[in-house]
Amino acid sequence: MKRFAKMMSLFAVLFVLTAVASVPSGWAAEKTVILATTTSTQDSGLLDVLLPMFEKQTGHFVKTISVGSGQAMKMGEKGEADVLLVHSPEAEKAFMAGGFGVNRKLVMHNDFILLGPAGDPAKIRGAKTAADALKAIAASNALFLSRGDNSGTHAKEKGLFKAAGMNPEGQKWFQQTGLGMGETLNVAAEKKGYLLADRGTYLALNKKAHLGLEIMVQGEPKLLNIYHVIEVNPAKWPKVNSAGAKAFSDFIVSRKAQDVISTFGKKQFGSPLFFADAGKPE
Repeated sequence: MKRFAKMMSLFAVLFVLTAVASVPSGWAAEKTVILATTTSTQDSGLLDVLLPMFEKQTGHFVKTISVGSGQAMKMGEKGEADVLLVHSPEAEKAFMAGGFGVNRKLVMHNDFILLGPAGDPAKIRGAKTAADALKAIAASNALFLSRGDNSGTHAKEKGLFKAAGMNPEGQKWFQQTGLGMGETLNVAAEKKGYLLADRGTYLALNKKAHLGLEIMVQGEPKLLNIYHVIEVNPAKWPKVNSAGAKAFSDFIVSRKAQDVISTFGKKQFGSPLFFADAGKPE
């Protein structure tokens, strides 16, 4: 009897292996969606909630590549990603104008904040504008950490410096990490420097391990941080998973996903980390 049970178990294993072997080789590739997205959506924990929902609902599997928005769009330009979730509006418009993307949709927003050590050596706490704060940081030679990675955050930072009439490149007080948002926050915490960050990533990481960084400047309209989803153009890159890209794009602007976005982080922080915007005018 035991021998019979073992034989049946062996037959069951052989059956499963045969079934797996009979699946067409392209099936797994067809069901895999390559998502190039910003480090903020990953570091904040939002994708940890959304992606399992998407995979369960659609049967697609997501391979996430978390980089800066600029690098994500470079991947899209080379056909190395199927869909993008990014937050660098001017670069996105250039991406679309180049014919690399289709169906750019508004997803959500939060905001950027200027952070610094509790001691605030540059005395910028409560400054009316980011420009005033950046000038004070430069005047005091206080350390400023930049991601320096062509991300959406880096693009916003460069715009703020330009608006202040400043070029910090090469200055001793200005250092570039070349790292993502979470890692740059950790560097700034260690070195007690100032930096620009998105609110969602800051709140999520500060909750896990107190960073010793405090919000110095916030609420300025120029600090708005807007996210879009973009499908990589299959006419330019026929091998991209256009069906999977469309499925993800449709999902993230759906009512179900938008409801999750609108409440994500509310229990922990008293306010959501992102605000759902699908269907709203730009």
